Amino acid sequence: MPLSALNEDQLSAATAPLGHNLIIASAGTGKTSTIVGRIAHLLHKGIDPSKILLLTFTNKAAGEMIARLERHFPKKVVSKIESGTFHAVSYRWLKELHPNLALKQPSELKTLFRSIYEKRNFERMNLPLAPFSATYLYEMYSLYQNASLEGFDVWFLEKYPDHEVLMDAYMDIAQEFEQEKIDYGFASFNDLLLRMKSHLENNIIHFEEVLVDEYQDTNTLQGALIDSLKPRSLFCVGDYDQSIYAFNGANIENIATYSKRYTDANVFTLSINYRSTAPILSLANRVIERNERIYPKKLVVGRIGKTHPPRLLMYNDLFEQYQSIAQSIKHTHVPNDQIAIIFRNNSSADGIEACLRELGIPCKRKGGTSFFDAKEIKFLLDLLALLVNPKDMMAFIHVFEYASGVGSALSKEFFQCFLHFGNGNFMQGVLYPQVNDLPKLNPNKNVQLG
Repeated sequence: MPLSALNEDQLSAATAPLGHNLIIASAGTGKTSTIVGRIAHLLHKGIDPSKILLLTFTNKAAGEMIARLERHFPKKVVSKIESGTFHAVSYRWLKELHPNLALKQPSELKTLFRSIYEKRNFERMNLPLAPFSATYLYEMYSLYQNASLEGFDVWFLEKYPDHEVLMDAYMDIAQEFEQEKIDYGFASFNDLLLRMKSHLENNIIHFEEVLVDEYQDTNTLQGALIDSLKPRSLFCVGDYDQSIYAFNGANIENIATYSKRYTDANVFTLSINYRSTAPILSLANRVIERNERIYPKKLVVGRIGKTHPPRLLMYNDLFEQYQSIAQSIKHTHVPNDQIAIIFRNNSSADGIEACLRELGIPCKRKGGTSFFDAKEIKFLLDLLALLVNPKDMMAFIHVFEYASGVGSALSKEFFQCFLHFGNGNFMQGVLYPQVNDLPKLNPNKNVQLG
């Protein structure tokens, strides 16, 4: 059974009483086994599996935990557990409430945002500084949604106070963007959490326990969503030292203030590392020993066997580095399929790959441009999307991105015209127009806030 394989620290955490439990689990200390053991403990205690919610950062992680549980419990029991990423779970719930909800990719919504931005004639505002581009403003707005529960203007002006003169225009663009998403039934990944949080403010989805993996990487919005669920018990697993996604909105305060926000909190620490050898663990301990300590931690080696100390190799230039890596692999006794090269960027990967090929060393590269991201494929997919759903304005706009001199704003007006010509039917408007006059588009679109 899952519990019988746990060590003392893991077992204490997995069998903790219902309440607010925080488990500090460094890499390699068996956090997945502990979470699986916790769910097994809840099931043994007679808790309804449908009242258990498991939130992870990848669907693969959730799938692995569910697969482990299915080795010990009937599949019909385990399948009742609600599991997945924050976004996947929220999407399932929202689709039940709004069956016609269409989840759009960031690239699509960025195009919609740009079409709204382009209607503003900033040049006529006689500004003392240049406004941010549509792309940068969209990225800042997306980051804001993850990082703050305050108004966009409050959050934005803390970072860019010199843009106060433009804030009304920025706010107007953001408000129109939100309204257009609602009008067309679109939702972004951020919207999934925002709308679910809003729904939970007036509605209850009861869970006996909510389990959260990689808690150190949760952002302000995800933390607020967890609070909105109001579960009877909360079981969070994370590691303060592994929080590396602050640039993407992760809020270290979620894990740092856990004991202060929940005064009844129990904090458990998993200290035995089963993944790394003693030399690697010793180096890791030295790296983090000067970190600000909120939760005490000292990693202990749990792996035995032959060890090799980590080495730092320094070179005069990149080409020398690439050649040395290739030569080392050529002369090692380790099978090629047991070797991994981690690179910082794709240009480094090109150099390493070239040196490996020169020595006749086979390699398989992961990453790069996806087949479905190629322009030709995206164009065909947008055409097909338009045929399947003639109301998909974003697909229409994307098709016209390949037309010279036609921007997002003009493409959107074309779409609205075709709808008008077909009395609301896009295909009718393109092939067999019923209305001959031009639609009355917003006459003030070029001078808003100008």
